[in-house]
Amino acid sequence: MGIPHISRAAQRTALTGLVSLAFATTGLVAAGSAQAQTAASTGASASATPHVKRLCSQPTKHRVMACKALARTDVVQPHALTVNAVSPLAVPSGYGPSDLLSAYNLPANGGAGATIAIVDAQDDPNAESDLAAYRSQYGLPACTAANGCFSKIDQNGGTNYPAADAGWAGEISLDLDMVSAIAPNAHILLVESSTANMSDLGTAVNTAVAQGAKYVSNSYGGSEDSSDLTADNQYFKHPGVAITVSAGDSAYGAEYPAASQYVTSVGGTALKRDSSARGWSESVWHTNSTEGTGSGCSAYDPKPGWQTDSGCSKRAISDVSAVADPATGVAVYDSYQASGWNVYGGTSASAPIIAGVYALAGTPGTGDYPSKYPYAHTGALNDVTTGSNGTCSPSYLCTAGPGYDGPTGLGTPNGTTAFATDGSTGGGSALSNGTFEAGTLSGWTSTGSAAASADAAHTGSYGALVGSSSPTNTSSLAQTFTAPTGSSKVSFAYDVTCPDTVTYDWATATLKDNTTGTTTTVLPKTCTNGAGWKTASGSLTAGHSYTLTLTSKDDDYAGDETYTYYDDVTVS
Repeated sequence: MGIPHISRAAQRTALTGLVSLAFATTGLVAAGSAQAQTAASTGASASATPHVKRLCSQPTKHRVMACKALARTDVVQPHALTVNAVSPLAVPSGYGPSDLLSAYNLPANGGAGATIAIVDAQDDPNAESDLAAYRSQYGLPACTAANGCFSKIDQNGGTNYPAADAGWAGEISLDLDMVSAIAPNAHILLVESSTANMSDLGTAVNTAVAQGAKYVSNSYGGSEDSSDLTADNQYFKHPGVAITVSAGDSAYGAEYPAASQYVTSVGGTALKRDSSARGWSESVWHTNSTEGTGSGCSAYDPKPGWQTDSGCSKRAISDVSAVADPATGVAVYDSYQASGWNVYGGTSASAPIIAGVYALAGTPGTGDYPSKYPYAHTGALNDVTTGSNGTCSPSYLCTAGPGYDGPTGLGTPNGTTAFATDGSTGGGSALSNGTFEAGTLSGWTSTGSAAASADAAHTGSYGALVGSSSPTNTSSLAQTFTAPTGSSKVSFAYDVTCPDTVTYDWATATLKDNTTGTTTTVLPKTCTNGAGWKTASGSLTAGHSYTLTLTSKDDDYAGDETYTYYDDVTVS
């Protein structure tokens, strides 16, 4: 039977009645939205604890991963949402795209030109049709195999899809919907691994990167073990690619691959509307001793050079965070052995959200590990300062406070600045391969003797060796770049081996402003031996073109050869 014509006022009244009925049965409270996308907020009342279920069972074997999605079991959607055709009078419960963009100060209609990969185990036979239902409900552009926006492959890049699984299908729906909400114009590549073993999921990560994805979201994890370092090098060591990983849903405690030194580990928050200037507030997601965002100190993975917290000698989890509390969860459409519209949470929501933000921010720098970007611009994040996910020592690994903490990392997105190469908005045209982690001198012009070398690493696996242990005369590296918006300096680490005197041998560095034609000496002639690593920096004007030249001068006299290690060349 057709819907009779009624006034807009009457439609609003009817909508309010439907939503009120849903709230009455679920304990939810109204959130409001600029586009009325979430007339039903998922923020539970102070005394309410949401009823949830894990979509994937906890693994009982080492190197087997579980997805990190949690489904609300106490949410009754408005009646019109129980069928695939959504009535204009009904709105799904849970935060929708406009809410997330508002909360995190993100641009609408972003992601053009980017490919975001989703890596999950097992098959979701309804992935494309469920994605279409979500995007249609929220007015997002179609993303289908036919228009080239969506593609699904197995872990080896083919179409021999694994066996279907209802739990992982729900996870896949959550991941696809979250990247759609944040970066609706990005292409989406779903890579399904044959099993939940780390080896299969890792193979899927490698395939995603080989297919050209610069952003790879992973919403799974398991216990750490001594083989993690091998897995790091086999599956996650992809400089120039933003790889995000869920921190876990079992409260305080480190998980892998969130503990990998090469990924961005993503914690979880409770996100609620309030009367602040931002319009939102966040705290650590923690429901009870076995449910909440993961965090902690890795037992195996080394600390990346950009992580400077003092209470964990190895890799600390997390780096950043986003909404994950099922009580303030997100709307997801999942129809494979599921009811359609659902409210989901878990750090399975926050990881693809952050992958989408990286895609909005622009292509990562060649050779960079994008997990370092937020550490260069902590002021461009919402610092989460309340809540904890357990008891630990030192306390910052499980309790939020000003600055870095384990459960929420450096904070949640406030625009894209903290997720762009060198902190620029939209990627910029900044210096590339400044950490030399590509294992080559890609992006640099060299003279004399210069090479990427593991011996020259200040942090990470590679640095630049300029000069050599044989007489070489003058050697140098140079790169021209444009200082991005928000930048003010270029800096680098250096270690000089110079057994002669500065009269004959030295290291030096210059910075030429190509816009004004002036040249400054960033590193005056230096000849030291055994002094170790030091740093130098020069000032930049945003928008100007610069050429940085790193030099090692040897007088070609046998017996006192001079050479210099350079590493961690960054613009900030």
